[in-house]
Amino acid sequence: MNYKFLCKKQSILFLALAAILAVGCSPKTNSKIDRKALVTRHNVEVNHFDTLASLTVGNGEFAFTVDATGLQTFPDFYSKGVCLGTQSEWGWHSWPNVKDLKRSESVKNYDVQGRQVPFYVEYKHEEGRNKEATKYFRTNPHRLHLGVVGFELTKTNGESVSVEDITDIQQNLDLWTGNITSNFKVEEIAVAVSTIGNPNKDAISSNVKSKLLKNGQLKFNLRLPYPSGGHVDGAISWLNNDKHTSKIVKQEATKCIIEHTLDTTVYYITISSPEAFSINEKQAHYFVFEPENEVEEFELSVEFSETIPEETTPAFEATKLASIQMWEAFWQSGGAIDFTGSTDERAHELERRIVLSQYLTRVNCAGNYPPQETGLTMNSWYGKFHLEMHWWHGVHYALWNRIDLLEKSLDWYTKVMPQAKKKAEWQGYDGVRWAKMTDNDGKDSPSNVGEFLIWQQPHYIYFAELCYRDHPNDETLEKYAEALFATADFMADFPTWDEERGTYMLMHPLIPAQEALDKMKTFNPPYELGYWYWGLSTAQKWRERMGLPKNEKWQHIIDHWPSTAHKDGLYLAAESEPESYSIEKDMHDHPMVLGSYGMVPGYGDFDEEIMRNTLDYILKNWYWETTWGWDYPMTAMCATRLDEPEKAIEGLMEPVLKNTYLPNGHNYQGERLRIYLPGNGGLLSAAAVMCVGFDGQNTEMPGIPKDGTWTVKYENLSKMP
Repeated sequence: MNYKFLCKKQSILFLALAAILAVGCSPKTNSKIDRKALVTRHNVEVNHFDTLASLTVGNGEFAFTVDATGLQTFPDFYSKGVCLGTQSEWGWHSWPNVKDLKRSESVKNYDVQGRQVPFYVEYKHEEGRNKEATKYFRTNPHRLHLGVVGFELTKTNGESVSVEDITDIQQNLDLWTGNITSNFKVEEIAVAVSTIGNPNKDAISSNVKSKLLKNGQLKFNLRLPYPSGGHVDGAISWLNNDKHTSKIVKQEATKCIIEHTLDTTVYYITISSPEAFSINEKQAHYFVFEPENEVEEFELSVEFSETIPEETTPAFEATKLASIQMWEAFWQSGGAIDFTGSTDERAHELERRIVLSQYLTRVNCAGNYPPQETGLTMNSWYGKFHLEMHWWHGVHYALWNRIDLLEKSLDWYTKVMPQAKKKAEWQGYDGVRWAKMTDNDGKDSPSNVGEFLIWQQPHYIYFAELCYRDHPNDETLEKYAEALFATADFMADFPTWDEERGTYMLMHPLIPAQEALDKMKTFNPPYELGYWYWGLSTAQKWRERMGLPKNEKWQHIIDHWPSTAHKDGLYLAAESEPESYSIEKDMHDHPMVLGSYGMVPGYGDFDEEIMRNTLDYILKNWYWETTWGWDYPMTAMCATRLDEPEKAIEGLMEPVLKNTYLPNGHNYQGERLRIYLPGNGGLLSAAAVMCVGFDGQNTEMPGIPKDGTWTVKYENLSKMP
């Protein structure tokens, strides 16, 4: 089957259906959405130095975040806010392993139903090599800040310009084109800056207009930091200048290439312009460049690469045109949701969050690898990605009919499959066991939590199924079947048979997605039970689609799977938590019981009335201050499956700190974690299902209240399984 033809055909069908089915609470909702108006009314405006309102350009594989000047002039000022990152998928570094520490030195055995199973854990209190190995392999590798590109600004008296010296700030992110325009003044002299990310390269281009250029008060700088290796930060250290080298390796009138070496990591920065410029090393790792001629307008392009690029970095106008083409194509394709005409006071804010979340996930989370939770903007967990979060980063691409942006990252699973197979064998299991906190090579990071999580295991089956729903052909089956079946083999080997009950069990040690529960006591958590059942059942469907007989082992597990535990009319946090919910024990962290009928459908003797009672109880009593950004979309999904639209909106718009969305659209979690992209991705998934629902659900817009205050149009959205 012709894949491109199929996608085109499906897109036409989806658009046609959307025109018929996109109805809401107003008779005027059948008209086609004006997508440009929808997007551009949420362009971001900044009029002062707001450390939580920095703006980003990028292409999903590379991102560049700027302050109010349009470049990265004041990175230290933003270090406790949304950091001014320059990050790529390939930019990683490791400290030299001078003590020859071994990953095996972070291993600890746990009793798993009578046998000793090794895990990579954190030795936090013990001294010696175990603790050192723990720290080393958690911290390494870490993602790099590739370089700070900013203005070198001076006043007429020769003093450096500070944040306080900059006035009349007017900055705008044009979402439709990906162009950040920044206007400001220094000593009443205007500066106009346009900054654009290159859609096809790890590069940015900028156009600057100001009389300050002509009199030498405005120059440019490139500063190359040493990595901080911090847990959550901008990945910048201005110390240790002697531990890395920066040197000009090629210099021409209009181009300069700088080589940056940090231990075994080497990469290159190419600065180019249509105009001749000079460049000087002001101090170690600090380069200043300026036009050779007296001009009031200057363009520059800066590219970051693992090797010296063979091609010329595109100039500003070419980059601008390419950016316009990429972003217009993005916004005109896939789904759209428009709340015009709604009188509920939450509608405009929800629309803003949806539009900005599309932009931010496209910039940060649309690459060849699962993204870190803070994308390519700043580091969290040392820049590593958390595989259980890939669901929240990626599922929305399928629901918004942008499946290609999810599929890019699925090849990574094939790449690291040998590593995952070795992990399963090492622990005595069949199939593949996917890592939790990992890097481009799929290596495990020692953790007393991550090593015991299991809910990332079925993700690959879920992703593959989404791909098949988008293009149901033999090519899709053949592409994903091997890793999918290996995933199911592990899932089938992991549960324990309980002879007395006649069922399988998900037994400890395990930490469910509600991480507050005890790993040595918890068994049969509800979301994991539902996801395991769905995953193995879906793997069987794949065998049938490929003309293969059912796997007998998988089927025996499916047929003997335990029910979800409940008591007093409520589903429990786990079967091992036999008491009703208490604020001290079960009502902290993620309310994952809602995921068992939100992220996945129910199974067996699942009872909607019990889940409805559970949803009501959680909405009223949960300790929401301990939740995370994707818990609110998860709550909305559960309410939508239950045909409870008012509660879906209530859950999605819960007025708590961790459900805050900053002026730039980022989901704020607190002073430690200032941005959190799983919240943005989850919001998009929830918004889609609130409009079109789940498989087998025929309610019109099941997550949108029918009280007359909501007018909703949508296009080209797909149901969730």
